[in-house]
Amino acid sequence: MPFNPVLPATLCAAILLAGCSSAGKPETQPAVAADAGRCAAAPVQALIGKPLSAALVEQAKREAGAQRVRVLHPHDAVTLDYNPQRLNIDVDDRQQVLRLTCG
Repeated sequence: MPFNPVLPATLCAAILLAGCSSAGKPETQPAVAADAGRCAAAPVQALIGKPLSAALVEQAKREAGAQRVRVLHPHDAVTLDYNPQRLNIDVDDRQQVLRLTCG
């Protein structure tokens, strides 16, 4: 009987695909609040138009539930990485708060 190279390749593919299938119950994630550890910018929108200060930064961080704060001045170079635990405070040339966002 001649050697058929398709048979071993088909057998290997079937074994690999069988290992990828999930049988039984799907894995469940532990119950965690959807917003646990995440920044929420809505509670701090009242700070828009106020002058930037260390106290304002701490208040905004606490009220937003943020782990980190990034103050962005005009013409600052910023990274585009998204961090759901970070509050961004955009200020103008006069150090007035223009925008508060998470990310």
